[in-house]
Amino acid sequence: MSKRRQHPTDLRRYRRQTEQRLAIAVVLCLLFVGGGLVALIYGSGAAVMAVSCLLFGCALFALLWLILTFMGWWAGRE
Repeated sequence: MSKRRQHPTDLRRYRRQTEQRLAIAVVLCLLFVGGGLVALIYGSGAAVMAVSCLLFGCALFALLWLILTFMGWWAGRE
């Protein structure tokens, strides 16, 4: 039985990657699922307007996420 030496785990990097992936998943899910449901229920004309509104909402989400990420970076440096 050989014992392999494991590299130390960088939990901060793992958390940062997970947060980024979750933020991207939220935006994509909001756009595709929300836009798809509007297109399915109301038609393509309404879907174009809905996707434009959803893009605005995604932009606000991204702006808030960037502000919080910058605040965390700024608080972490000394």
